[in-house]
Amino acid sequence: MLDGVTLDQFRTFIAAVDEGSFSAAGRRVGRAQSVVSQTLANMEGQLGIQLFDRSGRIPVLTEAGRALLPDARAVAGNVDAFKARARGLAGGLEAELSVAIDVMLPTPILTHAVSEFSLRFPDVPLRLYVEALGAVLQPVLDGNCAFGIVGTLPDVPSSVVRERLMEVQMVPVASPLHPLGRHRGPLTINDLSGHVQLVLTDRTNLSKGTEFGVVSGRPWRLADLGAKHAFLKAGMGWGGMPLDLVQADIDSGALVILDVVEMPKRGVWLTLSAAFQAEAPPGPAGRWLIAQIKAEAERD
Repeated sequence: MLDGVTLDQFRTFIAAVDEGSFSAAGRRVGRAQSVVSQTLANMEGQLGIQLFDRSGRIPVLTEAGRALLPDARAVAGNVDAFKARARGLAGGLEAELSVAIDVMLPTPILTHAVSEFSLRFPDVPLRLYVEALGAVLQPVLDGNCAFGIVGTLPDVPSSVVRERLMEVQMVPVASPLHPLGRHRGPLTINDLSGHVQLVLTDRTNLSKGTEFGVVSGRPWRLADLGAKHAFLKAGMGWGGMPLDLVQADIDSGALVILDVVEMPKRGVWLTLSAAFQAEAPPGPAGRWLIAQIKAEAERD
């Protein structure tokens, strides 16, 4: 008999509880009071328990009714979510959104955008990969990500569309305990070249044979920006970092910006763009997230 319980019965049960009477529940579900009463009586018969005490002027939930009410709400809510997700998929909404993010994208911008995404698309699971250099673009080329937020790459296939989102300020830094950090007056590239330079390495072959800002004959290559940050503060070398990530360290004196004659006083600017295959553009959720990241960057 339990298999015969219907979604209509669940909704009628919930309406009777929320409205406080069978007549009010009838107005909510568009049924006569007698139909509501019969629907609930049938439900009680199928469950084998009494949901309402009808001995008074108005029906009151029994102990069993109170115990089952949360489950009834969960069932109805899950069906509503199922229907909403089905409507979205029928309209082209992604079943899941996978995105590769360049490690240089400021975390607050990503966090705010994803927070809004979770409210706008609660039924679309989000999968994020944080990578550097070609490792951001490779999953897009492989079809494993709908799009990537990429930085500077020497060669991007013509099949990939790039949409500019923002620029990130990059500055050369070192620990104040490092010889370069203790140096008084402007430095030259020649001064830098004799010291270990901490640089990010590409996990893929997309930038093979190309160096991005490497001027030292002693580069240490790291695949993780967090490790590079820690090594810099420990005085293990110098390197370029996004200003937003090291501003607090600069303010506290844990890192210093290197004044290099051949480099712009305010550092260099790295352009970040949304990149996706022209033949497989992002769906509604992906397009919305791209726009939201750009909007967050413009507000920052």
